[in-house]
Amino acid sequence: MTAPSPDSAPAPAPAPAPAPGNRSRTPLILRNRAFAAVWLGQVLTQAAVRMFQVGVSWWIVAYAVRDARGLASGVFMAACTLPAVVLAPVVAGAVGRFAHRSVLRGAAGLAAATAGVLAVWAQGGGPPLAGVYAAALALATCQAFFDPCLTTSVPELVDDADIETATGFELSTQSLAGLGGALLGALTVDRAGVAALAAGCAAAYAGAALLVASARFRSPAAAAGPEAPPAQRPLRHILGELPYVRRILICFTAANLFTAAVFVVIPLYTRSVLGGGGGTVALLEASLGAGALVGAFTGTRVPGRPTVAGAWCLGLMSLALALPGLFGQRPVVAGCLAVAGWCAGAVSVRFVALFQRLVPTADKPGFFAVMQAVLGASLPVASLVFGSAGDLVSPQTLCLVQGAGLLPAAGALALLGSRTPEPSPSIDAAPTPEPETVGGAR
Repeated sequence: MTAPSPDSAPAPAPAPAPAPGNRSRTPLILRNRAFAAVWLGQVLTQAAVRMFQVGVSWWIVAYAVRDARGLASGVFMAACTLPAVVLAPVVAGAVGRFAHRSVLRGAAGLAAATAGVLAVWAQGGGPPLAGVYAAALALATCQAFFDPCLTTSVPELVDDADIETATGFELSTQSLAGLGGALLGALTVDRAGVAALAAGCAAAYAGAALLVASARFRSPAAAAGPEAPPAQRPLRHILGELPYVRRILICFTAANLFTAAVFVVIPLYTRSVLGGGGGTVALLEASLGAGALVGAFTGTRVPGRPTVAGAWCLGLMSLALALPGLFGQRPVVAGCLAVAGWCAGAVSVRFVALFQRLVPTADKPGFFAVMQAVLGASLPVASLVFGSAGDLVSPQTLCLVQGAGLLPAAGALALLGSRTPEPSPSIDAAPTPEPETVGGAR
């Protein structure tokens, strides 16, 4: 990562804005080439992440470890989620100080180099488990910089009226990545081993770095507007002055203790309950990813305030995650994961769009890094706890625990929505109108 000199130079004057009717009919990624390039870059990076996570999780359960498979896969998933939590202050400083294109390009390039080294190392046979853990830490570190930086840079890529649409595309990336990782990760390990898995990830990261390098970003000052405060406040002040947002984040942090466990439970459930292989893992991961993809694009149409809609979605997700604990048929499990994915996608797009409106522009670099850290703090804990428990109890019991654990978070979010009026958008946050649905209805 370098200091912001050429990367932060203002882009050439944009073409005249299309008429409102043309804007509503033309997809954002077709009329904004810079955003399209960066969005595709994020698709590639997160596809690589999911491909690596799904593939290695299945490799651990099916090939590498005989005893304590749950603990070993839990340690791996913890390594994949820990950097986003530990490095949150460093990420916030880098995103606020350096040109966003430099951060994105550098993170993707370093990840490509890491995955390439692992691919070469694994050519001679199965790599040691410690080496795979180290690679997971390195790749997760790169992604910890990439994701909040891209979220922060959305106003530098799109017009104000397109922020919510861009947020929907950005959040759909995780869903697309889930599909790609599901279809390629475990199958690649079954057919070609860890070396091919790592080589595919290296190619995806390298492609993302090239796409980001080709995009033109507007200068942060131009994107934020002339009246936006230029100074970034200390991180400890950000959430302290946003109590409504802070309470929402607490609810979802508690929920993540149980939702995040699905990535540990799926390979264990596949092997112990369904008796399947990499193809079954691919089916279940694809169901989860497909549901999240639909949810990301339809989340803005869920009626009600974000807190009320979020409470209903968490309640539905609770039921969807618990049912596989009672019914062990493959179609039932796949359908339940699709519903759970839809709930996650719908909730994400509603709340990230809300945060884009409520958080002042100058605080966004720090806020989105803190948001990732707060939400991600439960992921290593969930991975280790559910992974260790998977060696002691059946995966079906873990499913029931997941479903029951979501109910308190759903209730807390519902109470927050009924007792607390939704605050007005910050002046600096540049609120955006809700997109119109078919027929002009809101």
